[in-house]
Amino acid sequence: MLWRVLRFLIALAALPLAWGLTWTFINVLGRIPAPEGALVAPGVVVVFAGLVIQLLTWLVLPMPVRTYVLGHELTHALWGVLFGAKVSKLRVAAKGGSVTLSKSNVLITLAPYIFPFYTILVGLVALLTRCFVSPLPWPCVWLFLVGFTWSFHCFFTIRSLLQAQPDIEEYGHVFSYVFIWVFNVLGAAVWVICVAGISWKEFGGLLCTRVTSAYSFVWQGCVWVYESLRTLPVLQG
Repeated sequence: MLWRVLRFLIALAALPLAWGLTWTFINVLGRIPAPEGALVAPGVVVVFAGLVIQLLTWLVLPMPVRTYVLGHELTHALWGVLFGAKVSKLRVAAKGGSVTLSKSNVLITLAPYIFPFYTILVGLVALLTRCFVSPLPWPCVWLFLVGFTWSFHCFFTIRSLLQAQPDIEEYGHVFSYVFIWVFNVLGAAVWVICVAGISWKEFGGLLCTRVTSAYSFVWQGCVWVYESLRTLPVLQG
């Protein structure tokens, strides 16, 4: 019970961080360089096309639940191995799956919600291809696949969070949601920085400014509430 309360308080304290990070990500998107005369960079259009096509696929075709469950359980297994856990009894079915690990922690438990398995797979295949063929052929195809698989990760993550999930209940809903949001936005920001040529120094400066502003706003709000309550007649004398 004590740990659950502590995680809840940590999540509340991290809300301004989540807001500042989101604000920074929006700013980073607005700074992606575009060719002269174009409103947005062609790469952004291709990634967005992948997002839209995945959404249309989601609406028209049967949902590839087994594909998501496979990626979900493999992500648990992968992060478990990274932390030295032994993996056994991997099970994948249309109604869900499971994997047995010898140890667990917050990253292993929540990894499928913050780690876009198939997007990372696309990136690794692209890197492997570039080891043999440089420059990387068909860059728009790779960007489209990134958008498509990232959309797949986001939509299935949202769908999963709308259902009862033991992973989420283990660490509490508020803590898990804030944790998932922060790491997904951070991952998206890092990916945009890597492909758009935005400097890490610029990103770091923006992030510090936005997060500081978010916490300052919360602090000023707390001070205003305190001063307002302190002047209430019922609290005088």
